[in-house]
Amino acid sequence: MDPLPTHLRRLLTRETLALGFSQVRVSRPTLTHASQALDQWLAAGHHGTMNWLERHRELRRSPQQLLPGTQVVISVSLPYHTEPISTRWQQLQQPEQGYIAQYALGDDYHRVVRQRLKQLAERLTQVYGPFQWRPFSDSAPLFEVEIGQQSGLGWRGKHTLLLQRQGSLFFLGELLCDLPLEPDPPGTDHCGSCRACLDICPTQAILAPYQLDARRCIAYLTIEHDGPIPESLRPLIGNRIYGCDDCQLICPWNRFATPALTLPFFARRHALQATTLSRLMAWTPSDFETFLQRSPIRRIGHIRWLRNIAIALGNGPPSSEAFQALALHHQHPAEQVRESVAWAWQRLHARRGTQPPPESQSRIRPIDATEN
Repeated sequence: MDPLPTHLRRLLTRETLALGFSQVRVSRPTLTHASQALDQWLAAGHHGTMNWLERHRELRRSPQQLLPGTQVVISVSLPYHTEPISTRWQQLQQPEQGYIAQYALGDDYHRVVRQRLKQLAERLTQVYGPFQWRPFSDSAPLFEVEIGQQSGLGWRGKHTLLLQRQGSLFFLGELLCDLPLEPDPPGTDHCGSCRACLDICPTQAILAPYQLDARRCIAYLTIEHDGPIPESLRPLIGNRIYGCDDCQLICPWNRFATPALTLPFFARRHALQATTLSRLMAWTPSDFETFLQRSPIRRIGHIRWLRNIAIALGNGPPSSEAFQALALHHQHPAEQVRESVAWAWQRLHARRGTQPPPESQSRIRPIDATEN
């Protein structure tokens, strides 16, 4: 047996662990089935307004188109689990607080994962010599979960995320390269008959095992979707203002989730230590940009941020703080903010047993559940 691939594999394992990655696997993926599944999902309209998923479909079918000469894909997982799951459940039970998906509490993972993959490639180059490589982390048209499963990094859970025996609270990264590495065996399913993720979903967005309708998913509604959120789904969002973790929090495998102890940049940033909805609603556009510098939350912009918080306020208690926070934006220049504020204002008055001023009611326009 050629000793070079064996030595290279040991080097790869050692360097990935040194960089904080929890696991590394190698694949030569075949993506025909994944491409067909994507075509069917798009044809069903389950992608909502994420029209970019319809573009570059040919690129997804072959990683070699992203890096000519690609021989293998190195897949890695990087943990972001920084808060106990019990604490996360408690936050969902505090309606005056804004709930933010755990992955978004710290720095933007795109930059962090790609930077560490770059370091990995540079370390391998120092020992092996020059080779072709290109790093990705949710940053190109790649079937990341499918590639991760084919590499043996994990298996696709019924919620459609990649799962490991250490849970799903990790980021995925890929290094396309031409190194002479042998592929690992694919991952095998360990979900069994469990359907906890399907049953817990607040909006029933997981239609069946491995089938997600993004148009009902709270992560999609609060992050990807630009415009008014369907009224029928708003009460189900609760206090979630950026993303949703329910299907992961309930997953039995996440009892064994790997803590991201050596990766402090994924810990909750100082500006998000106090997440009362009224406080967050008072952020100016400048505050939003300053407090969320290097945060993935910045990508939704201040308008969607206010829209999401207004809906969460409407799902919370009719406190004086809630009314004051909403009153700040009755005349906001963005229609989706004004409409969400008016909807929340009316709900709080109804909960308190009072009538809102007529002018606030006139700002609400009917939003159909299919308007996505």
